[in-house]
Amino acid sequence: MSEFLKICSVNDVKTNSAKRFNVNGQEIALFNLNGKFYAIAAHCTHAEGPLDEGFIEGNEVECPWHGARFDITTGKALAPPAPTDVKKYAVIIEGNDVKIKI
Repeated sequence: MSEFLKICSVNDVKTNSAKRFNVNGQEIALFNLNGKFYAIAAHCTHAEGPLDEGFIEGNEVECPWHGARFDITTGKALAPPAPTDVKKYAVIIEGNDVKIKI
């Protein structure tokens, strides 16, 4: 059964940036876009590039290795060479806690 797990506090991820977390063995990139939080799988579907280290523009992140782009809000692959979308995780904020559904 899936549940929401606390992964950090809202102050742990600066505005318009990302941070990687390992949650129950899953690498997750948590993005703070103007105070709203989104979580997707941390690795590009092309060559496992670290999406938390990618260039963020609007609601998109560009993989720093080969330039594949993903929609941070949905996980949808937007540009090659990414062959498929990345997994998206539901995020809730409770007080100052950021929780994701695993």
